[in-house]
Amino acid sequence: MTSAPAAASAASSPVPYAENAARHARARDQEMQRSGRISRLRLAAFLGGVGALLWMWSRGAGTVPLGMAIGAFILFAMFVKLHTRVDERAARHEALRVVNMRSLARIARRWNDLPDGGAPADLDLAEHPYAVDLDLFGRASLFQWLGPAATPRGQTALASWLIRTAGRDEVVERQAAVAELAGNDQWRIVLAAHGILAAGARQHEIDAFIAWAEGPPAFGARASTLRVTVLTILITLGASIALHATGVTSVALWPIPLLAGIILSFATAMEVQATLDRAGGGQDALARYASLFEHAVMAPSASSRLRSLVARMSGDAGTAPACMRSLNRILEFGELRRSAAILHGPLQAVTLWDFHVVFALERWRTANGPRVRGWLEALGELDALSLLATMQRDHPQWAVPEIQLPAEAGSHAGSGLAIEATALGHPLIADDKRVANDVTVGPPGSVVLITGSNMSGKSTLLRSLGLNVVLAQAGACVCARRLSLPECDLQSSIRVQDSLERGLSYFMAALARLKGVVDAAEHERPGRTLLFLLDEILQGTNSAERSIAVRAVTRHLLEAGAIGAMTTHDLGLAEEEPIKSAAVLLHFSETIDADGTMRFDYVLRPGLATSRNALRLMQMIGIDL
Repeated sequence: MTSAPAAASAASSPVPYAENAARHARARDQEMQRSGRISRLRLAAFLGGVGALLWMWSRGAGTVPLGMAIGAFILFAMFVKLHTRVDERAARHEALRVVNMRSLARIARRWNDLPDGGAPADLDLAEHPYAVDLDLFGRASLFQWLGPAATPRGQTALASWLIRTAGRDEVVERQAAVAELAGNDQWRIVLAAHGILAAGARQHEIDAFIAWAEGPPAFGARASTLRVTVLTILITLGASIALHATGVTSVALWPIPLLAGIILSFATAMEVQATLDRAGGGQDALARYASLFEHAVMAPSASSRLRSLVARMSGDAGTAPACMRSLNRILEFGELRRSAAILHGPLQAVTLWDFHVVFALERWRTANGPRVRGWLEALGELDALSLLATMQRDHPQWAVPEIQLPAEAGSHAGSGLAIEATALGHPLIADDKRVANDVTVGPPGSVVLITGSNMSGKSTLLRSLGLNVVLAQAGACVCARRLSLPECDLQSSIRVQDSLERGLSYFMAALARLKGVVDAAEHERPGRTLLFLLDEILQGTNSAERSIAVRAVTRHLLEAGAIGAMTTHDLGLAEEEPIKSAAVLLHFSETIDADGTMRFDYVLRPGLATSRNALRLMQMIGIDL
């Protein structure tokens, strides 16, 4: 059983996000003011150089104006370089300000101030057993609250952890990594800032880069022949020029190899351009990734998971950041055809420049291509762990869950596996509004039956259970003082919707979802327990048939050894088998003030509900009875 404390930094003071944001805003403004001054100096230097050239032209000659022009243009180049650095610093401070502001919004659950929480495009959630019910994705979702990740692969990794439960060993490894990262505020904040700076990296550009890195060599089987041809042309051209220049030959033969090189360049232009585009179509994005990798390999690495991730981005063949910097230098040479087209033409004719760039890219690809995917996957996993660590750092009162071993089951529930939670709350509700409750679900052979009036908190309790189980099995801390649980496969039926596309009425959609829950429960799950969360199931039919159906579903789930909780307004279900013998009865209630105001305390109590409020709620919104 795991017993790690919440985080090494849990006892320390909260991260001063507001102060950090204000400090970086001031630094950003100072850099932007500096940038404005340098921009004016750039312009002055350029105009000075142009003026000196005009002065020299008007006088016909003169070393003084020439020297002044050269000096002015050197100053202009220096100001351009300095301006770039200042703008980069301003952008870095702005990114750090945004990271800190997002953290404040995350703590306060200000959803409008957080980026979109939509699922990655490659994840199909239509038939997922709990993603929609538990608000894993979308506005005001768990994914929006935890994110955004610094990288697309970090987003995908986090989403995958939320929708696919991990085994105990995997969870324990992640918990150790999360606890270590939670103690390093600066590293996590800077990683998130690098992610903002690299936000221009479109996924299709990165995918194209990976395809090039793992793909076949440029020019295929002709590559070796092409290298020999290029080398032969250059040697012949150089020798011809040297022989003619020294007078050894009176006939200028160098135009022949020059023409051969030009013909070769035109013949292979499309293949050369395709290689350069695939390798460096997102060159600026790849440059940003070099900075991301450079920061990532500086991650704390005492835990085995973090040590493994850092090792995957390092190695005898060179670290990921060093290799990415090397690639960017090669790509900068390849950009000459776009950035200085007038210069590129003569240079290509004389040196066959583009071929040398492609050959250098091929050497890089051969040495590093097979490792690129591993670098990005390691960075993505580290990114996802950092998000969970930030949540743990910002909520030091939350518990690191205990994942039960099968042999420990008896010690937790007496006769089987159970989920035991103390002060369990909904993680997406703000601290000042959240009400926590103690609840136990299980052991197998029992079901928690929750009753209560409308709006009293029944569905919220189910989602609290589900979300905390999802967090626990992702390796995160949970919104509870203590949570102990077995390895669970989660199934739910909370938010059922009809579907015109599939031709399903509400009732048929509910039946289909229940069929999925029952099938999952009856499926063999070595070492795992099915957890079901059912909210007012089969509301779309009459009470007599619903009662029979609910009892049949419950019987299947109990016989399959599943554990779970279900809500209902039908108090008579508690008196019918098999629910009567298996149910643990809990309820929520409300109070009505002397002025008629209805109040809910959202406190879970034992036994059946004793009140109903549907008619009172109708009166409160103005519907006369």
